[in-house]
Order: sequence, then C-alpha cells, then structure tokens
Amino acid sequence: MVDLASALSEAASSGAIRVEEAGLCGMVTIRGDLTDATFTDAVQAATGIRAPAERGMERVGANALLWMSPDELMLTCDHDAAGDLVGKLESALAGQHHLAVNVSDARAVFRLSGDDGAVRDTLAKLTPADMSVGACPVGAVRRTRLAQAAAAFWFEAEGEAMVVCFRSAAGYVFELLKTASASGAEPGYFAGD
Repeated sequence: MVDLASALSEAASSGAIRVEEAGLCGMVTIRGDLTDATFTDAVQAATGIRAPAERGMERVGANALLWMSPDELMLTCDHDAAGDLVGKLESALAGQHHLAVNVSDARAVFRLSGDDGAVRDTLAKLTPADMSVGACPVGAVRRTRLAQAAAAFWFEAEGEAMVVCFRSAAGYVFELLKTASASGAEPGYFAGD
C-alpha cells in the first residue's frame, strides 16, 4: 500500500500572514464547451454543482467548481473522492467532447490567512493581477503567475486565499509566499481597501 503525501508535508510559515500547505486535496480538470447547456447540465448532474460564471466559483459543501478558462473547470473535492467523481463525470458526459482527469497528485495547494490587506499585499508582490477587492472579490478565481510559476488563486473569505500550483513548483511557490509575507516587509498598499 502506498502512503500518500502532500508535496511539502504540510509546511507552514507565520509572518505578516500565515502560509500553509493545505495537505492532500482532490482536483479534477474538466474540459469541454462551457457555452453548451448540455455539457454544463451533465457536469452539474455529476457533481451537484452548477457551472460558475467566468472567473467565478460555485460551492456545495466541501466541493467547488472553479472557472479556469473558456473551456475548462476545476473541481475541488476531498482527495479520496476525486477518482469516483471522474467516473461520474465520464458517465454523465458520455457521447460529448470532453476531458475529465484527476490531477490531485500533480498539484500543490496553499492556504493564506490573516488580515485581508496583508494577504492581498503578499499576493500583489508576486502576481501582475490586480489584487484590489473590486478586481478580485471573494469567490473570484484568478489564473496567473506567481513570479515564474503558473498558479491560480481565489479568496474563500476576506483574509483567506487558496493558491494552487504544479506540485513540481511547490517548494519554489512556498518560498515565494513565505518571503513575500515576512513580518516587517508589509507595504500596506491594501490597508483599508
């Protein structure tokens, strides 16, 4: 039997904010025509979650569907449930052009928590994305870069962001987030935003 392990064994750092690896998370990439109601209805039937609007997310319990691109969604779920959900998606989408792949073990997930302005400041140091509340509200998904690494992030709540990157870049991304959130290095740009 294989002992599953997350990319960084739940590494954590506390500075201006808390940065921690979220541990094992289930993730399923779903690709297809998001403008086709037959496709999105089938995804909803398999997952119990309606397709989100552009750059948005929809959550039901512990599972969420995230908009990743015009033809791609990401389903987040319990790590152990990802394989079964791929099977449900394959059945619901049979006969339609689609892709449903369990990518859980190819990704690393980090949770950033603390003062909302400090979380936004940390991300703003690393990404070209506009981190203001108006441009990146709770529930909006951003697929972008953190320095030289491809990443996606979203705010679960004010002061709590989730960051996803490739597992192979987990150490690099953790060190970026740790350095950008070091105590005493806060620019205070988003203070009072």
